[in-house]
Amino acid sequence: MVKENKKLTSRVRNLVVICTLAAIVLSASTYAWFIGMRTVNVSSFDVEIASTDSLLLSLDGETWDTTVAISQLNYDTASYVGNTNNWSGAGLIPMSSIGDMDTVASRMKIFEKASLTATTGGYRLVASRVDNYNIGEDEQDGYVVFDLFVRNFSGTQYIQELNSLNEEAIYLTDDSEVGVAAGGVANTGIENSVRVAFSQIGRVSGITTNPATITGINCAADGEGIPSVIDELTGICRKAQIWEPNDKAHVNNAISWYDTACKVRTGLDITQAASYTAASCSPIVNGTTYPTYAIGSEIPLGSNVDVYDGLQYNTYTSTALLVDNPTFTDTYKIMNGTSRPLFMTLAPNSITKLRIYIYIEGQDIDNYDFASIGKKISVKFGFTKQRFEEGDVGYDGPVLNPGTDTTKPEILLLGDTDVTVPVDGTYIDAGATASDDTDGDITTKIHTINPVDTSVPGVYIVAYDVSDWAGNYAARVTRTVTVE
Repeated sequence: MVKENKKLTSRVRNLVVICTLAAIVLSASTYAWFIGMRTVNVSSFDVEIASTDSLLLSLDGETWDTTVAISQLNYDTASYVGNTNNWSGAGLIPMSSIGDMDTVASRMKIFEKASLTATTGGYRLVASRVDNYNIGEDEQDGYVVFDLFVRNFSGTQYIQELNSLNEEAIYLTDDSEVGVAAGGVANTGIENSVRVAFSQIGRVSGITTNPATITGINCAADGEGIPSVIDELTGICRKAQIWEPNDKAHVNNAISWYDTACKVRTGLDITQAASYTAASCSPIVNGTTYPTYAIGSEIPLGSNVDVYDGLQYNTYTSTALLVDNPTFTDTYKIMNGTSRPLFMTLAPNSITKLRIYIYIEGQDIDNYDFASIGKKISVKFGFTKQRFEEGDVGYDGPVLNPGTDTTKPEILLLGDTDVTVPVDGTYIDAGATASDDTDGDITTKIHTINPVDTSVPGVYIVAYDVSDWAGNYAARVTRTVTVE
């Protein structure tokens, strides 16, 4: 019992972000990319994201808290004016991506099937890029995408230069998972093809309080399309980190479908039966990880690309348009101690704009014709800054009792809420006080963001945040300072 309490405490104290989704597959027909004649319809995603000490979250760049919620009903209204979020439209359509970024549009490159024709040993694939690269226009239907702003204030210095060596490591929690939701049908494998991609668009200093500046974060590409530092905005646009859950799980029906359809390929022209042998492809075994040969660029007619192309499947390695793209798998997630790989990095004292994509990977080997019978999937993911858990270090000390204090503290602003200061004058902030029903006076824990520069005329927002010792954050309090 003590060990279980310790593990629960660790999760509560070290959790950085948690996201839970419930996806209902509405279509009664099948969806497999490999067969490709029908689509899966998914709706009713509900996303709840939470954080603890040193991290605050926002959907609009203005309202910050330890938790935010976004769903199909509020994905537009909960976000900032002019957002280009999308909640999959008529349903999730199998897509494919290696996480490359379009530095002009500040979006991830995604590809969809244009046509799919049966071959002797597989299916001929033609694919086009999803038209999501027009600046200012919404993303297309077929996947879920939304912006999340992460304010990391574990530090006082903001380093504008883009260098991952100056950033903090973030790890995927070991309880992150994708499975069949209540009301779904188990053992169809629909959950094994889900992907969640995290695209870091750019960042600004953590003391930034102007919502327009925050929501306007982009890749800040220079004339050659390379992200750079422009007007205190640091463009990131790194290749998206793609999480592949259930990488070792392969249901029997998916394996059987693959064994029946896939044949070893030896020739270039896939319209000719002589390009395939009668031998079955390399076997798929449940409990083993296999690569995803995802689409890296458009596949035009006449490209002779088979969906099973790849060393691990039909053994054919001359298809350059499919990429053996490494993903962050559940196998990495459960590694312990010094073997545990980081998931991404965030700069201290920064506000980073993430664009999150949730989609079904069409090139996943677990796609087959009847997977959509599963009908409902659930997705939960989280991040932690802590690399080790109790089991890694043998900790046997006292344990906090998580969840006993859930009341938020309160902040009381001292002085006026609106202040006017002359140009080149002196501004002395009046500050604020904070109290908590359990911890009492916690004024010393207040974190103040004061961007006021009296040498530059303008309107400045001074913000105050505080958390109690249980990790509950007060509602942010602000003061408006006008320099004129």
